[in-house]
Amino acid sequence: MSDFVIRDATADDLPAIIALLQQDQMGGEDDDPGPPLDDRYRTAFDAIADNPNDRLLVGELDGRVVGTFQLTFIPGLLFHGGWRGLIEGVRVDSAVRGRQLGRQMMEWAIERCREKGCRIAQLTSNRARVDAHRFYERLGFVASHVGMKLHLDNSST
Repeated sequence: MSDFVIRDATADDLPAIIALLQQDQMGGEDDDPGPPLDDRYRTAFDAIADNPNDRLLVGELDGRVVGTFQLTFIPGLLFHGGWRGLIEGVRVDSAVRGRQLGRQMMEWAIERCREKGCRIAQLTSNRARVDAHRFYERLGFVASHVGMKLHLDNSST
């Protein structure tokens, strides 16, 4: 029986996380797990780690990082000041898909949202990721809103 563990990411996990995100890249075409690892990844990791409402997580199977996601808690005024849990950047290594690891990660994230008192757990997913949409719908997520993005050219920062 394989051991699957969900834990907070460490800076040492960054190359594995970037490689997972790159597997089905939908926007950051120039993301590169290195080596060497671009310093901007470490800066972003530190910002996430320093924010008490943010967590970068990995799923580890038999000691190897095979999944990742970011969980962000957002305070708001809707729902009488209810919090939201944003689940972002969900990826499972293509070599281990179909083993219910993504389901375990999502259920873990949803439970953390409940513990925080969130009224909503939400996520966005690229339109092209049709299989991912079916996966989220099986978990009870509903495509209730239209998401929009404005890409800002901050490549020099």
